[in-house]
Amino acid sequence: MRRLVFFILSLVLFFSINIESHEFNPAHLVIDQKSANESVYEVSWMYPFKNIGQRAEIIFPEGCSRTSKDPYIQGRYLVEKISLDCSSSLKGNSIEVINLSVLTDALVTIHFDNNETFEGLMNLQNSSIDIPITSQAYPTAYLTLGFNHLLNGADHILFILGLLFLITGFINVIKTITAFTIAHSITLGLSVLGFISFSQQAIEVLIALTIIYLAIEIIESKKYSKTPWLMAFVFGLLHGLGFAGALSDIGISNDQILLSLAFFNIGIEFGQILLIPIPLFLIYFFEKKHYLDEVKLFASVCIGGMGFYWFIDRLIGIIQ
Repeated sequence: MRRLVFFILSLVLFFSINIESHEFNPAHLVIDQKSANESVYEVSWMYPFKNIGQRAEIIFPEGCSRTSKDPYIQGRYLVEKISLDCSSSLKGNSIEVINLSVLTDALVTIHFDNNETFEGLMNLQNSSIDIPITSQAYPTAYLTLGFNHLLNGADHILFILGLLFLITGFINVIKTITAFTIAHSITLGLSVLGFISFSQQAIEVLIALTIIYLAIEIIESKKYSKTPWLMAFVFGLLHGLGFAGALSDIGISNDQILLSLAFFNIGIEFGQILLIPIPLFLIYFFEKKHYLDEVKLFASVCIGGMGFYWFIDRLIGIIQ
């Protein structure tokens, strides 16, 4: 009887929540300084055109005049080319973004004519960025980008949370999360470095299928009950390609590509570490209260339902 009640509650919750997944498409502002004049810059403003609401706009320092060309679509982005003529160097000044979506980060990359590169990140909470006079040693903006990517990706979060229902024992938790980390790090690196290439739309469909399969496994708990790390590794390879999709689209516009990848990956791991403790505690709590079977049914219906919705939605996106 309790299982039936939980099943009904699961269906009610599933059909009453917003099950849209957020596709990770950060905006990218690339500024190249012309060597002939330190105050003249060529700018490329890449903004995901599928974002809800009006397109975000860049506010340059007061001493800069801009000439813009008509925006055009390139992949998943609306690209605007801008010629910028400033009264002084951008160093020591600030750049601001307005109308940025709550789910969109804006990566800023500035190439100076002395081979220095500055990178930073703007979002709704921090909508302006100060450009330092001194050179930047490490591309730390990718740390925040990776962290935000995981926390804004509902499909990746659901997969990680679903994995926890298959794990018993602290050692298995470490093994499973480590396997997922190693797997997505491999394909993330290979994809961004250009060694492998797949259709991002097809990858997103397959990621949805991994979530459906995981939901079934939560209830059955047979095939991977003793080796959840194996499924985490195999499916982690697919999720790594998903992590790499938008990062490949915007590109890594500095000469520290390996460091940028490392910081991005570390940011993802920070997000995973932040997610895991509370769900693990709740699973332990419900197990002690002898409600774990009902909670598994609840989780399976919600996770599987969302996965199925994303599968259909993404498949239609390919067909159209």
